[in-house]
Amino acid sequence: MMTYQETCEYLYNAMPMFERLGASGYKEGLGNSQKLDEHFGNPHRDFLTIHIAGTNGKGSCSHTISAILQMCGYRVGLYTSPHLVDFSERIRVNGQPISEDYVISFVDQEKSFLEQLQPSFFEVTTAMAFKYFADMKVDIAVIEVGLGGRLDCTNIISPILSVITNIGYDHTQFLGSTLGEIALQKAGIIKHRTPVVIGETTPETRNVFDAIAEEAHAPIIYAEDHIEVLDWKPSENGITYQTEHFGIVEGELAGIYQAKNTNTILCVIRQLERLGYMHPVTCDPDTICQNKEVREGMKSVCDLTGLKGRWQTVCKQPLTICDTGHNVPGWKYLSEQLSTIKCHHMHILFGMVDDKDLEGVMALLPKDATYYFTKASTKRAVSENLLKLFAQQAGLQGECYPNVPSAYESIKKAANDNDFVFIGGSSYVVADFLKNCI
Repeated sequence: MMTYQETCEYLYNAMPMFERLGASGYKEGLGNSQKLDEHFGNPHRDFLTIHIAGTNGKGSCSHTISAILQMCGYRVGLYTSPHLVDFSERIRVNGQPISEDYVISFVDQEKSFLEQLQPSFFEVTTAMAFKYFADMKVDIAVIEVGLGGRLDCTNIISPILSVITNIGYDHTQFLGSTLGEIALQKAGIIKHRTPVVIGETTPETRNVFDAIAEEAHAPIIYAEDHIEVLDWKPSENGITYQTEHFGIVEGELAGIYQAKNTNTILCVIRQLERLGYMHPVTCDPDTICQNKEVREGMKSVCDLTGLKGRWQTVCKQPLTICDTGHNVPGWKYLSEQLSTIKCHHMHILFGMVDDKDLEGVMALLPKDATYYFTKASTKRAVSENLLKLFAQQAGLQGECYPNVPSAYESIKKAANDNDFVFIGGSSYVVADFLKNCI
């Protein structure tokens, strides 16, 4: 029998993997997912699900909703991707990663079937997650879409609630070149007579959502029409929110983009309450909320679910932050937040992968920082030399490094305690940093 590490390597290398290979590792359609699900006895039918899609914010929303449900006393499954440090992060029950023994046993017992079917890495891990959640007897699972929605292999579930955070330009080679086309793919998770919460829209995407929801007879709730976050401000431990129905809520996640996510999350909680899955909200809007579940879940999401890489502080002298924002919509918020940082000098460790809008992101980066261009340990990484070339055209200055650890070592030598260090540009850069540098 293989060790855990050997088992993970087998999954990464024997199954086509989008994170590693890009387009050649992406399998579109539900055929293999349905065959896998039937093979395991349709485990996804053994628990309730919430399905979450969107361009940005899926991870933060999934983890926070999971944390709140945990505080309500539910046994909660959580399926997200990609992982940052270890494969087991993808599949959790009440915040605890799937056990190494379960992963080893699953692959050992099903190896011949998997090799005959030849599914993708994500199809296998989705099937593993659904079986694990059934075996662990979860009450409800929060399922994050891998890519898109309509043809994503998670889309075999029949959720109690669907959530689409927002629509932006990302993975356009698979999802379409216009916001309307991308919205059509994401809207594929809208199910017959199942409520759907939409976080943010444009006129183009709203028309798509309206049409799909009407066809499916699905109640549709636009979070931007039901404002829960009335005001917010940064706090010592994250962000303090003044809300419509939950009073004062302290959010642990500190990125300014979390204000939009939080409005979506609280709209989701309101819908779960109406569906009978939450304790009633009894607090007066003008007083501190007595809804302990929401307050505790928002305040402790990282401890409760293991979330990493969302404006995460990894060192205080110099202040060092990492964030997985990796596309133009995400960098619009990151750029705004970086502009508020007061420091002697800013150092940015930066890398990207090959299916992102390189020029679009470069145009948003701070001009007055020193850059450390590098590449993550994935075949999809853009070379550090090409990054530097694009950066120079955008008026950015820096040097090249062959990998994340060497870039960070250079930063440690150059930065003083009054400087600011940012690590990002790609989830894989953050992953390499968290694995190898702290």
